[in-house]
Amino acid sequence: MEHSVEYAHATGLLGSVWLLVAIPLVSAAILLLLGRRADRWGHWLGVASIGVTFALGLSYFFGLRGLENRSVELSLWDFIAVGNLHVDFGLLFDPLAAVFVLLITGVGFLIHVYAVGYMSHDAGRRRFFGFFNLFVAAMLLLVLGNNYVMLYVGWEGVGLASYLLISFWNDRPSAATAGKKAFLMNRVGDAGLAIAIFIMFATLGSTQFEDVFNGAGQLAGSTVLVMGLLLLLGAAGKSGQFPLQAWLPDAMEGPTPVSALIHAATMVTAGVYLIARSNPIFSLDPTLQTVVVSVGALTLLMGCIIGAAKDDIKRVLAWSTVSQIGYMFLGVGLGGGAYALAIIHLLAHGFFKANMFLGAGSVMHGMKDQVDIRRFGALSKHMKITWITFGLGWLAIIGMWPFSGFFTKEPIIVAAFERDDWTAWLYGGAALLGAGLTAFYMTRLFVLTFHGPKRWTEDIDHPHESPPVMTVPLILLGLGSVAAGALMATPVADWLTPVLGGHGEAHEPVLSHTVITVLSLGLTVLGAGLAWVLFRNGTALQEQPAGPVVRAARRNLYTDAFNETVFEKPGIFLTRALVFLDNRGIDGLVNALAAAVGGGSGRLRRLQTGFVRSYAMSMLTGAVLVVAAFLAVQLGWLA
Repeated sequence: MEHSVEYAHATGLLGSVWLLVAIPLVSAAILLLLGRRADRWGHWLGVASIGVTFALGLSYFFGLRGLENRSVELSLWDFIAVGNLHVDFGLLFDPLAAVFVLLITGVGFLIHVYAVGYMSHDAGRRRFFGFFNLFVAAMLLLVLGNNYVMLYVGWEGVGLASYLLISFWNDRPSAATAGKKAFLMNRVGDAGLAIAIFIMFATLGSTQFEDVFNGAGQLAGSTVLVMGLLLLLGAAGKSGQFPLQAWLPDAMEGPTPVSALIHAATMVTAGVYLIARSNPIFSLDPTLQTVVVSVGALTLLMGCIIGAAKDDIKRVLAWSTVSQIGYMFLGVGLGGGAYALAIIHLLAHGFFKANMFLGAGSVMHGMKDQVDIRRFGALSKHMKITWITFGLGWLAIIGMWPFSGFFTKEPIIVAAFERDDWTAWLYGGAALLGAGLTAFYMTRLFVLTFHGPKRWTEDIDHPHESPPVMTVPLILLGLGSVAAGALMATPVADWLTPVLGGHGEAHEPVLSHTVITVLSLGLTVLGAGLAWVLFRNGTALQEQPAGPVVRAARRNLYTDAFNETVFEKPGIFLTRALVFLDNRGIDGLVNALAAAVGGGSGRLRRLQTGFVRSYAMSMLTGAVLVVAAFLAVQLGWLA
């Protein structure tokens, strides 16, 4: 694929693409700066700003279709101009950016509407919508930036806003801890991205996408590999992929709309976007692509296994996000036409995962904020809209035909079997196994929540359906869960071709498409059926003794313990050692020198007595010593 891009001049309607970032950013500033004066109407300003941004994004999308090269680049002003480093504050609106803009603002708008009802009794609702809009503005800058520095500015903005939202209820220690954990773990990935940008400038002299992609082929293979691995580290941190996945489930401590926005349409998709945008770099090195595929395959299986052992409705969905993003990493790692397949699955995931997270919030709304699925059951009779819409999301995520997940996840599994070596069985088998496990743990979640005998606690008299401001977004997202995959698959793949390239030359899969489809659907039905048999009558209300696999899954496969042992405790020890060295060593040396100077000057000061006889005696002694030394030299006593 030719990676040089001929950009169109920004004229007419498309010359105002900067409004996509400006509108939510200005609304966030108004909501946060006006304070309590905006409490009565602030949430509606937040909703309206995202609605207007979505409408603008839609108009820009259709405007882009009228351009032959489907690309518009805006250079607004010089952001950095130091020596040989010149970075524009510029935006790039092309097919890939347009797809993400519509996802972020479209699904984000529905989540905003839902949040009006969900946060109606929260005293900090206006501040919440301020953070919400700041998050959307940062995410839009991330996907619209025309160079890696602009991408990084949005990247860090998303990290800041996510910290503010995850720890929004910071009076709860668990929420404050979760926000700090997300912030710190993302800093690890952010450091990788920052160093990769440094390497780009050091080797290519630019951070502009076009310059980097055109020059990457001239770099040494080791440089490309290191740069790609650092980009992958950044992507893994933001998208919650191994080994930086531990923050993502803990982010459930934030309000449910935050969970839906982070886990469905925005933050976790940033890593997939970064790799897809950087496809000219990753396509240069097969080893680099294999690392990406391996990270995706491992993470999707980890997410399935851990999700099957969780009892918190939002944490099950969080681990399912980890797993589904793993499928997307698997896709972008396979390269070629699989880049587009990963983006298509990302779009469908935005619908059905937002649907299920908001559905979980609706369940919590009717169950006095309880989250333990072991204490739900029989809710299908009391929350019919939530039950139906959640069910549509469930059928979509497990990949049941004809729902969206079938049309988006199935092609990734087929692409994994198209690798031209023995790894086709490894990665294809992992993707197939993930399909069966996904059906099992998601059916467990659905059955324990909505079916079987009621297992409510005594303080719940009668669960109730959520108000229309919450159920209408559920209905719209439920419809997207049904139709998004079938409607988007081919058109989106063709639309993304100018950025991600065509399908290229695909190898014949080691199994035929029909066999793969039959195996995938068979494992899906088997997993769902097994979960129905095991959990249709409920489950134990207390944690029971379990085998080693279940125990490991309940403890997140010991990844938290590993991080604590290998990184956290040695880090704390190193910090304490450095503090001790600073206090007793460096500070001690400085203090000792100061004491020596002070003590010496004090002793010398005692020689200044003010008596003439003392000064005369000193002069006489000095003269005698000088004469004695002179005579000793003349007489040869001193060589």
